[in-house]
Amino acid sequence: MKIWILRITAFVLLVSGSFLLADGCWIRAKAVLAQILLQHAWEQTLATGEQTKAWHWADTWPVARLQVERLGIDLIVLEGESGEVLAFGPGHLPGSSVPGSEGHCIVAGHRDTSFHFLQDLIKNDVLILQISDGTEQRYNIRETMVHGANDLYFRESDSSSLTLLTCYPFESLAVNTTLRYIVFAERS
Repeated sequence: MKIWILRITAFVLLVSGSFLLADGCWIRAKAVLAQILLQHAWEQTLATGEQTKAWHWADTWPVARLQVERLGIDLIVLEGESGEVLAFGPGHLPGSSVPGSEGHCIVAGHRDTSFHFLQDLIKNDVLILQISDGTEQRYNIRETMVHGANDLYFRESDSSSLTLLTCYPFESLAVNTTLRYIVFAERS
């Protein structure tokens, strides 16, 4: 009788563990698949000059393409900062300057998917931002820092700057952490 109970328990634990593992992998898989669909929408935006949604029910659209050649990073930046937007890729904060324009553009992303690479960036790395007219702008990283989420504020800038923002620490299992990892870059 004991062996039968142990086998049932082991089976239930195995099935439960498999579901939890699959659930944990889902957000990463969704981000990868979304970037493929978003790459196609970005190509359409470049070809037509019009905002193109990756799927017809989307509440966002591609506004830029962010690349870091040294790390092999190639991401489509979406418009918006909601959790739904960030689940698919990095998002442009609407209150900041439009990507590629003069001023301070801010892009946020999840630390465990699209912006996991931020921890590997170093001073003077080059960020390439392609905007909707197809031109590419280069930004040099000037500084990285960790700051409290409640104490963040960004000043307007007359020069062209790009700030990348994500939760911190990177490997934490906690959600809604109180710290943010910030990458400041200026157009070169």
